[in-house]
Amino acid sequence: MTDRLEGAGAEGRLARFLRERRQRLDPAALGLSGRRRTPGLRREEVAQRAHISTTWYTWLEQGRGGAPSPAVLDRLAEALLMTEAEREHLFLVAIGRPPKAHAVPNEGISQRLQRFLDAMPLIPATVATSTWDIIAWNHAARRVLTDYETLPPDERNILRRMFLDPPTRAAQGDWEAVARFLVATFRAETARVGDTARAEALVSDLNASSADFARMWSETDVRATGEGAKTIRHAVAGEISLEFSCFAVDGRPDLKLVIYNPAGAADLAKVRRLCAEEDAALYAQDLLMSFWM
Repeated sequence: MTDRLEGAGAEGRLARFLRERRQRLDPAALGLSGRRRTPGLRREEVAQRAHISTTWYTWLEQGRGGAPSPAVLDRLAEALLMTEAEREHLFLVAIGRPPKAHAVPNEGISQRLQRFLDAMPLIPATVATSTWDIIAWNHAARRVLTDYETLPPDERNILRRMFLDPPTRAAQGDWEAVARFLVATFRAETARVGDTARAEALVSDLNASSADFARMWSETDVRATGEGAKTIRHAVAGEISLEFSCFAVDGRPDLKLVIYNPAGAADLAKVRRLCAEEDAALYAQDLLMSFWM
């Protein structure tokens, strides 16, 4: 039974959410011992972990502590070992808006998301960071866009390739439009997730290496990733028109899933041939290997 029957408003919802998260934690897993009459951590333990007073935390769980600041909410989320989804819900319940997105160390993507990419055999798809580093891709992306597997990780940055790699530049049907899109979304995305350290290093390098980048960066344009269209000049298949859409990656606000859909039947046929050619080559290689084994 609670100390106080909290209301149905924001303070009441916050009280219930905090209490339920606290009661779900395992004290032993956090190195806390001692006999307990109720499950989870004690209120004073949460308060200590969040660096706030026990009295105020108790009031929050009783629905009478007011609205904590974003900094306090972040400490509460950390103290209660909340997931990104729980942290976002905490902010929405407490102050009516989501937390500011933040960048995390590049740890790749989940196996489930990679399986999703691989389930699109004729749709090139990649996962990119706010600084346009490509960290995941599927087979179709390797055949149609760039064979990222053959590149060192530090060369998988789309901005670097677009401004510093002549073959990548020549492969764009409208290089100026694509480059402007990348620069404007890069500015917006890195500001949104607070990825300033990586962004500043990249901007410094590109400003010194590319007059075109320096020109576009000085114009301070911003735009959302959203969707659009582009045409590429493929070395084998010729021109391929693609429609692209960008999607958020759940739990990773610093990442975006970019899907490139062939714009027409002729474009799809070219993608199909490109993917089939490598499949046939791999099949022939497997047959040859089995013959000599």
